[in-house]
Amino acid sequence: MTQPHAAIAENPKKEARTANWVAFIICTALVFDGYDLVIYGTVLPGLLADPSQIGAFDTVAAGLLGSWALIGVLVGSLICGAVGDFFGRRRLMLLGIAWFSVGMFVTAFATSVTAFGALRFVTGLGLGVVIATAGATMAEFAPAGRRQFYNAIVYSGVPAGGVLASILGILLLNDIGWRGLFMIGALPLVLLVPIAWFKLPESPRWLLARGREQEAQAASHRTGVPLIEERVIQQVGTAPQKTGFAAVFSRQFAVPSILLGLMSFCGLLLTYGLNTWLPKIMEGYGYGRTYSLFFPLALNLGAVAGGLLLSRLADKGGPQRVIASTFVLATISLVLMTFSFPLPLLFTFIAFAGVGTLGTQVLIYGFQSNYYTTNARAAGVAWCASVGRFGGILGPIIGGWLAAAGIGGATAFYIYGAVALVGAVVTVLVPRQRKLEEAEHKVEEIVEGRTRDSIPSEQLR
Repeated sequence: MTQPHAAIAENPKKEARTANWVAFIICTALVFDGYDLVIYGTVLPGLLADPSQIGAFDTVAAGLLGSWALIGVLVGSLICGAVGDFFGRRRLMLLGIAWFSVGMFVTAFATSVTAFGALRFVTGLGLGVVIATAGATMAEFAPAGRRQFYNAIVYSGVPAGGVLASILGILLLNDIGWRGLFMIGALPLVLLVPIAWFKLPESPRWLLARGREQEAQAASHRTGVPLIEERVIQQVGTAPQKTGFAAVFSRQFAVPSILLGLMSFCGLLLTYGLNTWLPKIMEGYGYGRTYSLFFPLALNLGAVAGGLLLSRLADKGGPQRVIASTFVLATISLVLMTFSFPLPLLFTFIAFAGVGTLGTQVLIYGFQSNYYTTNARAAGVAWCASVGRFGGILGPIIGGWLAAAGIGGATAFYIYGAVALVGAVVTVLVPRQRKLEEAEHKVEEIVEGRTRDSIPSEQLR
């Protein structure tokens, strides 16, 4: 029997090739988001110990300093949400990659705490644009039936970047210092932007949603991306009449948007809190500074492997239950990390915690990207990312407060575990997208020939 998606795709091979290029470009960009996230935690012990680098600062200031990039991401995401559904995916992605690359390079020359924090904020602006655009873009190019998997590939770039930062920190920190590690973060400007310029197309679905019919059909022909689903969504009335943030807070999406934002809040609080403070927490358990760098490596490796594996389950059975389950897994793993287990078992629990924290956030991005219709997608993802950044900002600050108060690592793990449990509850409460399910069912009927007359034949492509 012909698979439904194969029947609606004008050229499945061309569509798959386009999706693979888009996934590669976005994933590589997000690798450097993850790199930026973890590299600060990697170099933080050295900056605290050596005031000659950017000046003297304490652990509370370190938590605040770690949050400046996240504040920039928050602002960048909100700006992207305001304009992304009007200006398209391609231009914003190119701008965001170039912006954060330059920001990371210039940060390497900071000589004061103030300058370092300001440049981290500037870098975050570009990262926010990339993060908010990434999910919307991939959702519109990924083949139907594989969208969670493609989103997992894309957003696995974040923990993969964490792995890269951990490895380079272990291998190169003593040789090139923290400044050299930040310069590495500028590589996308010279390596990725030229590829993206030629290989990242504008979304045919976005063009159609904006009423640019001829351009949408031409883009569909070039990329192999079918437009039938977008046409059915418009015909069924699935999408709200408004665009951007106005659509996100329409009657259809308002309550889900709040809950989806809270999911990201919990996921990113865990992600940024653990990546910033895990090396320092493990030092408190008696592990040396160099040795403790292996713990973020285990955390991020677990997230990459777990996110990709679980995305296949999410495509088959829906992402909601999978995400709720991985949040619970995070709670259990974080509690177990407080016990004095043998080192191999401890690394196992840290890897499972990675699945339940960073891996969960990978699945959350995919869930959010596909929950919204095209005319609200960039704004919806940006809204969720922005609410999430408040959690990301709070995560390092909580770690800083606990460290300054001399409170042990067990308390930090319990707090983060409780946040994961809240995330599971919020996930369960997100209502189903019944209108979108109705549109998907109608697409299947059209493919099977039962309602083919409902859409003119020339528009089935």
